[in-house]
Amino acid sequence: MEAASANGEGARELTSDRQPIGRCRCLGPAPPRVGLAPPPGSRRCPRGRAGQPRAGEPGSYKAAGPAPLLLLLLLLLLLLLPAAMLRLLLLLPLLGAAGALPSPLRRRRSASLPVGPYLTRYLSQQIDHFGFDENRTFQQRYLVADQNWKKDNGPILFYTGNEGDITWFCNNTGFMWDVAEELNAMLVFAEHRYYGESLPFGNESFSDSKHLNYLTSEQALADFAVLVEYLKMTIAGARHSPVIAIGGSYGGMLAAWFRMKYPHVVVGALAASAPIWQFGDLVPCGTFFSIVTNDFKKSGAGCSESIRNSWDAINHLSSTDAGLQWLSNTFHLCSPLKNLQDAAVLKNWLSETWVNLAMVNYPYKADFLQPLPAWPIQEVCKFLKDPSLSEKLLLQNVFQAVNLYYNYTGEAPCLDVSQTATKSLGEMGWYYQACTEMVMPLCTDGVHDMFEPQKWDFDALSEECYRMWGVRPRLSWILSMYGGKNISSHSNIIFSNGGLDPWSAGGVTQNITNSLVAVVIPDGAHHLDLRSRNPLDPKSVQQARALEIGLMKQWIEKARHSH
Repeated sequence: MEAASANGEGARELTSDRQPIGRCRCLGPAPPRVGLAPPPGSRRCPRGRAGQPRAGEPGSYKAAGPAPLLLLLLLLLLLLLPAAMLRLLLLLPLLGAAGALPSPLRRRRSASLPVGPYLTRYLSQQIDHFGFDENRTFQQRYLVADQNWKKDNGPILFYTGNEGDITWFCNNTGFMWDVAEELNAMLVFAEHRYYGESLPFGNESFSDSKHLNYLTSEQALADFAVLVEYLKMTIAGARHSPVIAIGGSYGGMLAAWFRMKYPHVVVGALAASAPIWQFGDLVPCGTFFSIVTNDFKKSGAGCSESIRNSWDAINHLSSTDAGLQWLSNTFHLCSPLKNLQDAAVLKNWLSETWVNLAMVNYPYKADFLQPLPAWPIQEVCKFLKDPSLSEKLLLQNVFQAVNLYYNYTGEAPCLDVSQTATKSLGEMGWYYQACTEMVMPLCTDGVHDMFEPQKWDFDALSEECYRMWGVRPRLSWILSMYGGKNISSHSNIIFSNGGLDPWSAGGVTQNITNSLVAVVIPDGAHHLDLRSRNPLDPKSVQQARALEIGLMKQWIEKARHSH
């Protein structure tokens, strides 16, 4: 392991114990963790209907779903977008970053192992923290688990909620539950405004850009800061509790930015798989897809080449009605392809599937975005060994590969190309954020990656965003707000990234100072370190977690001495 350095050279790259590709591995399901029975008034992470918000406070809005008409219009607009542009617009929320929708014909299984009990609570937040004309409030949902908390100013681990229902993130952040007892910590999971139940204008929240105007990272961070101060003032024994922000993907970006913007509120942050540099020209736009391609290239001979060759095969076959019918039948599509536009949607769906597999390439069976086997890309690549096959044989093998992702349980009677993201993620909200401040340049060239060539085209993105929302993205705003690569004046942030995760392309993978530490996990996919401990965890992620816990203990101890 390379030691962190104060001059910013190197990163904490952790030992890899991954076996060579092709060697058989006997990997079983993870053992269940035993959860405690919830006390009265508490709820476990979702096993059914989520808790309902309180209603009726003067000047507040009750949560409700987006307007159905707007959802329909948005879907129609998205179907009109070019496939590559759609991919560029919508990648990060698949994550979670940023998943695949289960078939509507089957009930989704639990997304993770059981966790401990928690209380569901709500706090009235200003709709606008930075202006004085809009004085209404809304109910922000947050979850609290204090069964391991040392009530005399014990630490608080604060999850900075990202683009989705907070109970889903609670379910998939087992690391916090694993370390709560060791750190004597209270756990708080804060829901991001405009997601889950925390809708500022109820069922009008997504009705137009006027109502969406308060959906920004800055407003979300202000919500978090107000919530932390509220908790410290109202919970006995918490006034001087050190708070550590924790998040993954977009939530990891928020955790890092929370520490940067509110250092008096949080003493440190763990930002897992946080692409805070995937903006402007800070990193090459093509690195993301190169990492995806490399994951497939390393997982089987001929695999990435088969995918690269599949695009021309689809293009050729989709040029005739008979070919469209053959594609529809071969891929067992719920709705048949009727024209070239539908074929473009099919290619976009396939592209997103390969990206999703790279993000969830975990070393054990998991049900994060979809039920999948251990090292799923290795399993997928077993179908994609010969890129020289004829078009139809090649695409039949591509179907077998994607069928493993969408139908590993064998319960889906057909595949729906309109569904690629987990229902717990908020597509509507993220589409808007990607059209305003979350502008992440991505591109492909078909040479250094296995995708169809697509240049980064900000002008085209701007036009599509204007048609969808009546707003135009601000390309450089995130750099102005959070500093880009000029962040050395900040402190106490851990940036962890997995070597298999494409979002590491925009992550911090080199130490900046001795307190802005980069941890690289060679065998890690998307925020693997935030998942629950598992006997099949690679040594590299075990070392990463040990390092993260050690640094958090240092921050906690230093904060205690300051009081």
